[in-house]
Amino acid sequence: MRIATDEIAGDAPVRSPEKSGATRVKSLDALRGFDMFWIIGGGEVVKGLAKALDTPILNAFVPQLEHVRWQGLHCWDLIWPLFMFIVGAAIPFSIERRRAAGATSRSLFLHALWRSVVLFSIGTVTQGNLLAWDLSVFRPCYSVLHGIAAGYLIAVIVVLTVRPRGRVIVLGGFLLAYWALLILIPVPGVGRGVLTPTGNLATFVDQALLGRFHYGENTWFLSYLGFASSVLLGVFAGELLASARPTRTKILLLVVAGMACIAQGMLWSIEFPIIKLLWTSSFVLVSGGISFLILALFYWIIDVLGYERWAFFFIVIGMNSLAVYVAKILFDFRLIADIFVGKLLPRLGRWDDFAEAVVTLAVIWSLLFWMYRKKSFIRL
Repeated sequence: MRIATDEIAGDAPVRSPEKSGATRVKSLDALRGFDMFWIIGGGEVVKGLAKALDTPILNAFVPQLEHVRWQGLHCWDLIWPLFMFIVGAAIPFSIERRRAAGATSRSLFLHALWRSVVLFSIGTVTQGNLLAWDLSVFRPCYSVLHGIAAGYLIAVIVVLTVRPRGRVIVLGGFLLAYWALLILIPVPGVGRGVLTPTGNLATFVDQALLGRFHYGENTWFLSYLGFASSVLLGVFAGELLASARPTRTKILLLVVAGMACIAQGMLWSIEFPIIKLLWTSSFVLVSGGISFLILALFYWIIDVLGYERWAFFFIVIGMNSLAVYVAKILFDFRLIADIFVGKLLPRLGRWDDFAEAVVTLAVIWSLLFWMYRKKSFIRL
């Protein structure tokens, strides 16, 4: 079965103002693959290399490959918001293409709703333990895909109903509303403005709505405002890339937007801390700002300067990002890698983890490359 997901897996043709006809913004495919690369094995490769070489630089970077326990930001905390940013960046292209094919706002909304339901359902399978058929371990809302589905659907609704300039106001409203909810409304028995893992309003609402099915410290229902904001930042980037502005202007505006978001987020974090598990407004702005800067760099190198051969490795991953994400959760690809190097690992000393990680990544990428050559793209 072919599930198509333009915004999620990247199938958005882009009209280039400098050239006639339609082309792709290859940097979006590459950036999506770069983001997924770390999840499917890039992090383990770096950890293995750090163990083998034992250098100060690599050893100092290894902690960045783990999530911050609560407040603060590591590189690993940027993977999820960067993906949501990319999802948003593809939305304007997909909507334009579908409108050109005769789609109405109603059909676009229903399609987005269907996609969100499918994403949420896949999330309950991959991370919610649905297939365990055991209510004691069922986690209906414990999934990255849940957050992406919610943020994507709300962002599409905003795009379909609000003019471009008005969307900035909507974004600001979402961020301010989320701040007001968490800071100004008291939690029964705790008080207001408490942002501890167990004392915040978002967790209280999740516990009230989910009851026995509540699990973990990620927050969901109130955090929809933050999820949607992360996707909307990507929408602004996508609209800029799809515009008729000169490429230099696009890059400049991406950089300016990125720096402005980071500055505002850091300033706001003094009063409203950067907490990924709560998806606070300051976290949205800082992670979104970094996403703007990374996209500007990829766009400049790949689409403007034309240096794209190096990005093919990431494009292969990005073209089937949803498929590989699900597969990585459901199956341990080290089992295949160990067929080739399992007997060799005890002889490699400190290089054992690195070798296993590299071969595992090679197995996954080879499968994705085969799908790429066959033009078999699993999308939503």
